[in-house]
Amino acid sequence: MANSPKVNKRSARALRETAAGYVFVGPMFLGLLVFTIFPTIVSAILSFSEWSFISGLDKIKFVGFANYAKLLDDDVFLLSMKNNLALLLAVPIQIVVSLLIAVIVDRLVYFKSLFKVVFFLPYISSIVAVAIVFQLLFHPSYGPINSFLTAIGVANPPKWLADIHYALPSVMIILVWVGIGFCLIVYLAALQSIPRDLYESADIDGAGAWTRFSRITFPLVSPTTFFLLVTGLISSFKSFDIIKVLTEGRPANSTSVITYYLYTTAFESLKTGYASSIAWLLFGCVLLITLVQLYGQKKWVNY
Repeated sequence: MANSPKVNKRSARALRETAAGYVFVGPMFLGLLVFTIFPTIVSAILSFSEWSFISGLDKIKFVGFANYAKLLDDDVFLLSMKNNLALLLAVPIQIVVSLLIAVIVDRLVYFKSLFKVVFFLPYISSIVAVAIVFQLLFHPSYGPINSFLTAIGVANPPKWLADIHYALPSVMIILVWVGIGFCLIVYLAALQSIPRDLYESADIDGAGAWTRFSRITFPLVSPTTFFLLVTGLISSFKSFDIIKVLTEGRPANSTSVITYYLYTTAFESLKTGYASSIAWLLFGCVLLITLVQLYGQKKWVNY
């Protein structure tokens, strides 16, 4: 009985600490509940319905898996999926270029901080400004790129964003250019954490530049590569702003991606239920790719 006051004080203090924790977590949890969890549940339900958000709730008509079956016959959706898969190729290109630049900057370049800022500027720039600049650069008649190609003797330079065959590669070029800065910063941090003793030992053993890179640098930055690969592939599936500002899916839906088609379906065609099924199929694709990467990283990532 003599220890009961101490026990009560401890219980009261624990209760106050728990209450304080809930007070701090509460606003974030409330925002997560209202803006993420609840809309996710609602969209999952609506994906099995035929409904428009401008009509009343009494107009909801459940159609089972009809929306998902319809996606398999939707030519625009299938083309958007194909374009999204093509955009995935920009991620490994971006990673390879970033790693090579990071190695050069880390070992051979002075004023590293200046180079970090220069390469990082495109990543933090407004995507609207970037899109407008590249619209001018890729202009088929007056753009600097085609003017240069014409000056060096190219008779019929590509029309870039106006050509159904070059529009998507043009978008990929822009995505690579924008994303290099972020990957470079992350790789430089990883390279600077590699012990210099390993390189000195390799030099003593007579190892060449390629041997040092393949046996020391690449294995030790493989966790960073895995991180950039996962986040890059997920980001490529979320590409929307650059498509909306730059091409709006044109020409002939050659640059349409799933997120842009989802947007047009939901807010232009006003097919909320059908758009919800697109969103959940997109979620499934991202989840599947992430799971494959998590399984594959066991074979090539060195922790």
